[in-house]
Formats: sequence, C-alpha cells, structure tokens
Amino acid sequence: MAKARTQFICQNCGTVHSRWAGKCDGCGEWNTIVEEDPMGGIGAGPGKVPKKGRPVTLTSLSGEIEEAPRIPTGMGELDRATGGGFVRGSAVLIGGDPGIGKSTLLMQAAAALSRKGHRVIYVSGEEAVAQVRLRAQRLNAAQTDVLLAAETNVEDILATISEGKRPDLVIIDSIQTLWSDTAESAPGTVTQVRTGVQAMIRFAKQTGATMVLVGHVTKDGQIAGPRVVEHMVDAVLYFEGDRGHHYRILRTVKNRFGPTDEIGVFEMSDKGLREVANPSELFLGERNEKAPGAAVFAGMEGTRPVLVEVQALVAPTTLGTPRRAVVGWDSSRLAMILAVLEAHCGVRLGQHDVYLNIAGGYRISEPAADMAIASALVSSLAGLALPADCVYFGEVSLSGAVRPVAHTAQRLKEAEKLGFSTAVLPAASSELPKGAAGKWKEVESLPDLVARIAGSRLKARQEQDGE
Repeated sequence: MAKARTQFICQNCGTVHSRWAGKCDGCGEWNTIVEEDPMGGIGAGPGKVPKKGRPVTLTSLSGEIEEAPRIPTGMGELDRATGGGFVRGSAVLIGGDPGIGKSTLLMQAAAALSRKGHRVIYVSGEEAVAQVRLRAQRLNAAQTDVLLAAETNVEDILATISEGKRPDLVIIDSIQTLWSDTAESAPGTVTQVRTGVQAMIRFAKQTGATMVLVGHVTKDGQIAGPRVVEHMVDAVLYFEGDRGHHYRILRTVKNRFGPTDEIGVFEMSDKGLREVANPSELFLGERNEKAPGAAVFAGMEGTRPVLVEVQALVAPTTLGTPRRAVVGWDSSRLAMILAVLEAHCGVRLGQHDVYLNIAGGYRISEPAADMAIASALVSSLAGLALPADCVYFGEVSLSGAVRPVAHTAQRLKEAEKLGFSTAVLPAASSELPKGAAGKWKEVESLPDLVARIAGSRLKARQEQDGE
C-alpha cells in the first residue's frame, strides 16, 4: 500500500516544505510550519483522480457592458472607501487588529442596509448569538431585520444562506474560524482558510450576493493566512487605528471596482463608530501653534485632502550612536532627509537624537511630506516655531531639489478652508488657483527652505534686541 503523502505548509506565508522545520524559508517566521494533507480541499495533489470537465460557453470581447450595480450603505465614509458601495456578487475582505472595531463597523453597516429593505445575514464564528445581540443593542441595531447565525462549518453556512430569498449581503466573521469537511486539517490552517474562502466566493459569484469576510492580521499588520486569499477576493480593506486614539481609518489597498487609495475616517465612541466628514480638523484639534518643531503637512488620501501636523524633536545626545525614532512615517525616508540636510544644507545632526511623530497616530506614505518633515526638523534644531498659518508640501530629491507633487490646487483649497493663509510649495508646481498670488512661497531647493527658516530666526532675534 502506498504511503500517504503529506505536506508541511507555513501558516504565515503559505510556503510548502518537503519536511518539517522550525523556521520557514519563505518568511523567516518560527514555529509556523504545520503538517497538512494535500489530498483534501483546494489544491489537492495529483493522486486524486480528476473528473472529466464540461465545456463552457465562449463569447467575444465586443458587446454591451453592464455596469455592476452597487449597494450603498448610507455610511458615507464606508461608501467612499469601497468606491460608492458594495458591488453585487463581489467578495470583500476586511482586516484589522483585534478589538479595533471590525465587527462594530460591519454591524452598523448591516443595520443600515437592513433599514433600507435589504436582506442581510450575519454569520459569527467567534461569538455566540447572545454576545452578538449585546453588541447590536449597544449600537441601536437590535430592532432591525438582520438575520443572525453562529456557525463555523462551511457546508452548513452555505446551506443556510442558500435557503429562501437570495441575500443581498452576507457577513462572515471571521475566515480563520471556518472549516470544511473536504479538508482534513485544523481550522485556521492554510488549506482550511483557502477552502472556505473559495466556497464563499463561488456562492457570491453564482448568486450575486455581496460577501464580506473578516480576516485577522499578523503582528506585521498583514492578513493572517496565505496571501492568495487577498488575490481571490475583489476588494481588500484594512481597518487601522491606535488604541490610544479614538479615531479609526478604513484604508483600501485593493479594489477591482473602484480606487485603491481612498480612506474612510471614523471616530470610536461608546455608541459605536461615528463618521468624520472633515478629518483635517480631527488631526489638528490639539495643535500647539507656538511650539518649535511642528509643521502642518497638506497631504492627499485618494481624492481627499488631509491636513496633519508633523512633530519633530532634535535633542543633543551623549550616546555614541544617536537615536532615530519614527512614528507614522518611513524610517528610511527620514534617514534620507537627514542626509540631504547635512550634505547640501550644512545642518549637522550627527550629535543629536531625532524623534519624529505624526500627530494623532496618523500614518503617512506620501513622498510629498518630505518638505514638511525637513521644516519640522530645522525648526526644532533652531528652537524657532514655524508660522502658525502656513502649510508645507513637496518632495525632496537626493540632490536637494524640491520636486512638485500632484493635486496642488486641492491641497491649497483645503488649507484655505481651515484658516491657513500661506503655503510653502515647490517652485514648479502646476494647477495653482487663480487670484491667490502672494499666498504661497515657492521653493526651488531644500537649502532655500533652510535659509528662509534661518532668516526668520535672525529677524526674530533682531526684534527682541530692538525691544
């Protein structure tokens, strides 16, 4: 009798190993390799006898295009992140840290759709029915017609949601708890997660129901399980936020039916999540205008301009190697800015500790923040507060030149709406609004920016001496 074949699969990245090992060769994680049976579930081995396929209908590329109808939830920030609402027949994966508010967000969305007459089914694999009802009562969603079930078996879930009228929205919380009879591995393993997700996606495509899947994240902030799950679904959303702050950000990283750079901003309260229509006011709410080392960055998140405060602290150090601590920005990008300041601007920071923080726990990934970061660093080193009514944006190159960025007019419009009268921006910027001459200061290179800040410091000293 032939020996049963087994595989050893990493539960973090999905790499297949021929034998067990303590460390995965693919991702470098320890104790993540688990033995699984490749004969069951999706991706079964060649030992399984394939059945004869059936021909499918072929069609041409030409023809009428039917736009996918959407289901708007009525929650503006959620609809913004999804591109206008849930698309019928699509599969959406939502990930986030434990306790960040994923279940709260989906419960509020389910209640909002149910009030509009849509058939919504909420399947919980982590909580009992009574626990879900307690959350629904706290969120004022208990009086809606949302259908509830507590089940983890994939076949039982499909049989349940297939009965009766087709549901408009199905929420599965979460995919790590699903298990199928066709796979012999434990729940949460790569085979079980992949099998359950593919079964749910198949149901969504065949019936036209929207499938929302909740996924746990690893310590690195990625969806737990194989990355193939993110390729299988139509949209991937990350629910981000710091537990020390009361706001949450729903960020789109993949969307086949909409933009992939939109965000939705929510504020957590005891009554659930509240939409934040103007996140700039939230990020600038506790700003100290007279403190050195603080600069306001006019950024863009998709089509939405966002103003956020950049805080820098430059302090002398007694250590042989100065510290570089960054929160909310790329540490390698900070190292580049420090190198450009020292090489082209004569700003010596080799004997100083540098601490950089984005106010409110917000995370910036846009290169346009380079000029705001550099301004905050020079301001902290000089001990001089920057103008309170000024915003900064522009990308800094390794040669010290300041490069223009996109959406200049939208950044300036948002700054003007919030009371900022001036802006420091690249000299070659386009799309400048008409009739606003003198409201901005164009900068060609980073040394010019440092000279402006140093000149304002000298002017301030002369005014103090004159008094």
